[in-house]
Amino acid sequence: MRPVAEPASPPQETGACEAVSLTSALGADEAEIARVMQICNACRYCEGFCAVFPAMTRRLAFDRADTHYLANLCHNCGACLHACQYAPPHEFAVSVPQAMARVRVRTYKDYAWPRAFGRLYDRAGLTVALALAGGLSLFLALAAMMTGGLTHAPLAGNFYAVFPHNLLAVLFSVAFFYAVLALGIGVTRFWWEVSPARDDDTAEAARARVPAVAEALSDVARMRYLGGGHGDGCNEESDRFTLWRRRFHQLTMYGFLVCFAATCVASLYHYGFGMHAPYGLLSAPVVLGSIGGLGLIVGPAGLLWLNLRRDPQHREASQQTLDRGFIALLLLVSATGFALLLLRDTQWMALWLAIHLGTVLALFLTLPYGKFAHGVFRGAALLKFNIEKRLPNRLGLGGD
Repeated sequence: MRPVAEPASPPQETGACEAVSLTSALGADEAEIARVMQICNACRYCEGFCAVFPAMTRRLAFDRADTHYLANLCHNCGACLHACQYAPPHEFAVSVPQAMARVRVRTYKDYAWPRAFGRLYDRAGLTVALALAGGLSLFLALAAMMTGGLTHAPLAGNFYAVFPHNLLAVLFSVAFFYAVLALGIGVTRFWWEVSPARDDDTAEAARARVPAVAEALSDVARMRYLGGGHGDGCNEESDRFTLWRRRFHQLTMYGFLVCFAATCVASLYHYGFGMHAPYGLLSAPVVLGSIGGLGLIVGPAGLLWLNLRRDPQHREASQQTLDRGFIALLLLVSATGFALLLLRDTQWMALWLAIHLGTVLALFLTLPYGKFAHGVFRGAALLKFNIEKRLPNRLGLGGD
């Protein structure tokens, strides 16, 4: 653990009356963030660790929108927990990562679209992920069996001899664009609460937007705040720093994006150049899909390994099934994709095509109501932070 500063008392006077009036309207989990941030605002030892603490210093009290914003700005790197002089077993019991984690998943539920579907976050666990993937795979396998059989003479990798191209294009386009729409509406609702129009309707804010967008995109691409406060990495099972969490996240994110690029290139080949599948092993769609699939095996497997070993104080126990359900789907998509690539010229191609398409469809349908949402909401929080830090800190409390 790093050496700590002289203990400071939690705030007793400055902004105390305002804090009481605001936190009284909060839920228990949101009130815990407000309590913890009041203590952190008096201490300031972790001010340089991540974006949460500079954002914190702009506030004397924390309302519902503030707690939702800070919860999504937190990357759960764990550095503040292991450096904190007030962490358990201290009587203040300050655990920033755990307090933020509890509220973070609440924001996904509160801003979900349609609103009633927010309850799906409570069910997006490992069992549901596997059941959904299995059920959709079985449905497609039965459809393939009724039209031509699950075993057949080799079809030279022609997937569309099993399922028509236009049918697959419509089915997966609808699922994908629904996921984009649902996530887009959800994160827009989040933005309206944490960054009201009155806050952005100034000349200063307008000038800040373009560089803020560029910096937020850079933060996401580099996963800057998974590097910890000093670039040494996260704290996982102890106060030892490691960069593996950032590396596994990057493999997962870029693997997903490269797989999406493979699909886009294949669509361009089909509709733009009239080049229809199957494509050769050295073609752009197959090479990109293989590289992306490899990232989606190594990255999620590494995240699962870290998840199993992580210090319990870093996480909210009820969210582990949410994490593992999403990881399981990513691993299934990649594993079944490689199996399909290896078996596409055999009599088992139709069976593995049904299994792979079923897992991909399950992934698309759960994107708006599972762990994937954290990337979208965190990106919005980073954008707000990068706009906010370019504006004058009218509290005059420092921290920028």
